[in-house]
Amino acid sequence: MGRPEGDPPYQLHLPVFEGPLDLLLHLIQREQLNIYDIPIALVTEQYLTYLATMRELNLDVASEFLVMAATLLAIKARMLLPKPEKTEADEEEEALDPRQALVESLIEYRRFKEASARLKELEEQQVLRFWRPPGELPPMPPGISPEITLNDLVAAFRQVVESLVPEEPTMIKRDEVTLRDRMRQVLRRLASSKRGLTFGQILGPNRSRLNVVISFLAVLELIRLRRVIVQQPMPFGEMIVYYRHAE
Repeated sequence: MGRPEGDPPYQLHLPVFEGPLDLLLHLIQREQLNIYDIPIALVTEQYLTYLATMRELNLDVASEFLVMAATLLAIKARMLLPKPEKTEADEEEEALDPRQALVESLIEYRRFKEASARLKELEEQQVLRFWRPPGELPPMPPGISPEITLNDLVAAFRQVVESLVPEEPTMIKRDEVTLRDRMRQVLRRLASSKRGLTFGQILGPNRSRLNVVISFLAVLELIRLRRVIVQQPMPFGEMIVYYRHAE
């Protein structure tokens, strides 16, 4: 009985595999087999069935698929052979599983295949992202040269702190100088200096840790208020604080 007119032709879709390891891994995953304990007889039978189907469809079977078929048959034959009586000389050779090399190849191939799938997934996610072109950088804080960062200021004051001689234990005396008072002192000294002052010169003879901290905070606040300018005339040189005259 022929096919009725108008019916679409029968089509058989055969999965395409990248190589024999890809086909074997597909068979193991489809049957939910343990890759570390492959039932070689079942896998070999299904593998040969797939190759036979390819021949029936007049598809070219790559030589690497035929080599794997021969390997599977050889492993199957070794596992079906009766085991001789164990001797001390044969203990090491008998301990080797004839499937071991195949299992190691499948595990390595599965690892690369999973990594490839992950990279493809990341690529698909990346395609969905739209990048905004870089805009203009935010302006530098007022009073600081473009080549100087806040970290540079902190590093300069850290050098001053590290150069301090450890103070001998003494009676703590309350310092009545406030941050605002220290700001006024720094401004007065800068106003009378045309060449500006280094951090060390701003501190003066009183280089206690408390004075260093208050002076540092005073300079930062004056920078924020646009009352002083900090510049570094030479690369890696000392930073100079200048009085900012009214514009």
